[in-house]
Amino acid sequence: MSAPLRVVVGTAGHVDHGKTALVKALTGIDTDRLPEEKRRGITLEAGYAHLELPGIGVAGVVDVPGHERFLRAMVAAAGGIDVAVLCVASDEGPMPQTAEHLDVLRLLGVQAGVIALTKSDLLPGLGAEHRELVLLEMQELVMGTFLEGARIVECSARTGQGLPELVAAIAEAVKAKQEAPRPEQGPLFLPLDRSFALKGFGTVVTGTLFSGALGAGDEVDLVGAGAKARGVRVRGVQVHGAPVERARAGQRTAANLAALEVRDAPRGAALVPAGTLESIGAAQVLDVELELLPWAVRALRNRARLLAHVGTAQVPAVVALIDRGELAPGERALGQLHLSHPTAAIAGLRFLLRGDPGAVQRSHASTIGGGRILSVSPKRRRRREPDVLALQALAGEDALAQADRLLLESGYPGASPPRLLARGQFTQKSAERALERLAQGGRAVLFDREARLYAHAEVLQALEEKIAARLEEHAAQNEIDPSIAREELRQRAGSPPPKLFARALAALAEKGELRADSERVRPKGTAAPLSGPSADAQEKLAQLLEGAGLEPPRADELPGLVGQTPQRTQALLKALVSAGRAARISEELWFGAVPLSHLRTKLSAHIKEHGSIDAQGFKELTGLTRKFAIPLLEYFDREKLTLRIGDKRVLRKGEH
Repeated sequence: MSAPLRVVVGTAGHVDHGKTALVKALTGIDTDRLPEEKRRGITLEAGYAHLELPGIGVAGVVDVPGHERFLRAMVAAAGGIDVAVLCVASDEGPMPQTAEHLDVLRLLGVQAGVIALTKSDLLPGLGAEHRELVLLEMQELVMGTFLEGARIVECSARTGQGLPELVAAIAEAVKAKQEAPRPEQGPLFLPLDRSFALKGFGTVVTGTLFSGALGAGDEVDLVGAGAKARGVRVRGVQVHGAPVERARAGQRTAANLAALEVRDAPRGAALVPAGTLESIGAAQVLDVELELLPWAVRALRNRARLLAHVGTAQVPAVVALIDRGELAPGERALGQLHLSHPTAAIAGLRFLLRGDPGAVQRSHASTIGGGRILSVSPKRRRRREPDVLALQALAGEDALAQADRLLLESGYPGASPPRLLARGQFTQKSAERALERLAQGGRAVLFDREARLYAHAEVLQALEEKIAARLEEHAAQNEIDPSIAREELRQRAGSPPPKLFARALAALAEKGELRADSERVRPKGTAAPLSGPSADAQEKLAQLLEGAGLEPPRADELPGLVGQTPQRTQALLKALVSAGRAARISEELWFGAVPLSHLRTKLSAHIKEHGSIDAQGFKELTGLTRKFAIPLLEYFDREKLTLRIGDKRVLRKGEH
C-alpha cells in the first residue's frame, strides 16, 4: 500500500443514489457493516474505506448515510471530509437530500470535489433529452458552490463504466487539497465517530484527526459528550488498517486505548492532550462566525434555540447574535453559541445549525446554517462595541490582532503559547511568535518566565492603577500605619497571580509611587507626620528598640514598656516600619533599624571573607542566643541577603 495521505474523500447525496456501491467498486470495501444495513439495503451509519490514488498515495474514504432520518450520522462523519464526491443517480437526478448534503458540505468548509453521475448504464434507455435535463439540473444545483465548474463523471458501479475517469478526477481534487492540509502543528484534537471493543486489544476509537498528531505511548484525555477519562495511554495507532508511528492531521485514525471501556468513549467526545483541560477540552460557550442559508423562510432572531452539530456531537444551543439583532437569510453574522452541556470543541472547527424542517423553503431540509468557531470558552458577550470589535479581530486573518484580543481577554491569569493556541486559531510556533511580537511592541509583558505566561499591557496598567488606589484607600483609613501587608494588598487588587502582582509593584516602585519590601507595601514618602501623643509614643517605641540593640523585648512586653494598648502598639510598630526605623523579624520580635543595619553589614563582610556561615558561627559572631540568632538568620534569608544551603548560609548573587 502507498503512503497514507492527509486527505479524506467523502461521499454525499440522496438515499439510494449508489454511494455505497460506488465506494465498493472503487475500493473493494463494503462499508455497510451492520446487519440491518444489509437487510434494508441502505446506509444507516457512516462507513469507512481507503482509496489508492496512483502516483499520489492512499486517501481515507467516508461513506455517509443518505436518508434524511440519518442526517445526524451523516454530519458526524462529514466534518472530516476534505474532498467530496457528490453522487447523483442518472435515472432520478438531484433530489432533496442531494441539496441538503451539498449545503452541509459547504457549511463544513469543504472546498474541493467532483460530481459522480451514478448508474450511468441506465442512461441509454432513458434518452438523450433525459441526460441533458439531468446535467442541466446538476449545474443549476451547484451554481455558486465549491462544485460549480467541477467535473461531472458518468459512472456505473455495476459495469465499471467511468470508474478510471472518476479516480483521476478525485486525484486532481486531492492534489489541490494537499497544498493546504489540516494543521499538524496545532494541538491534538480527534473527534470520535465510533468506538468498539476488539478482542485481544480492548477499546478502539476512530475519527478524522482534525489537528495535531497521535502516536503509541501518548497520553490523552477524553472530553465532551460526558466523557471523563483522564491520562489514558494510547497503545497503538492505525491509518487505513495499518500500524503507523504517528497519525497526522487530516488522516482517518484508529487508536487503541488502554484500560478504557467502550462506554467511556462515546461518539461526540474527542481526544485531546492529557493535562490540558484548562485550555483544550469541553466548552459551553463558543465565539463563532455564522451564516443563515439563503432559503431560510425567515430571519434568525437573537437567542434562537437550535441544534448545533460540533465535531461529532449534536447538542441543543442558544444562538446569541452580537453584531446585530437578527440574521437575514443568506447573510453572515458574529455571535456566540451557548451550548446546553460541555462539548468538545476547538478554534477553527466548523459547525452546523439545524432547526425545524419548516424553517426552510425546502420542505425536507432542517439544516438552516452553520459557520466556524473563532475561540473556545470566551467570556459571555453582549451587543456592544468592544465585543463586536473583539469578534471582528478573531474572525480576521491578522494573527497578531487575534493574539492581542485573546490576551487582553485573558485578564490577570494571562496566556502562555499553549493556552493561546487552544483558544484561538494558532499553531504552537505561531502562538509563540505572536506573543513575542506583542511583547516587543509593548503590548504584552512576560511576567512568568518559567510558565511562559504573558499579560496584556493594558491589564498590567489597570492592575497598577488598582494597586495604587487600594493602597491610597488603606492609608487614608490608617493614619498611624499607612503600610499594608503585600498579600492583603494583592487580594484587595483582585488576587492577580503573585508574579504579576510583583511585576506591578516593581513598576510602581520604579516610578516612585510606593515603597515595598518582602512583607509590606507603603505609600510613597514616609509615614504621615504625627503630632501629640501619637508622635511621642512612636518616638518612645523607636528609642526603646534601638536601645535594645540585637536583644529587644518580646512583642507582648512592648505595650507595658511604652504605656499603650496592644492594638495601638502594633499600629505604632507598623508605622515605624513604614518610616524605615524598625523591622519585623518574627511574630515575637521587632528590631530597631540601626542595629539591624549594622548587623547586616557585619554579616555580609564575614561571609565575603569566609565564604559561608552556619548557625553556630552566627551566634559566635553576634554573641546572641538561639532565641535571637535563628529568627535573624531566617529574616536575612527572606530579605534575599543570604541563601541557605544545607546547614550553611551564603550570600545571594548580587550581594558579593
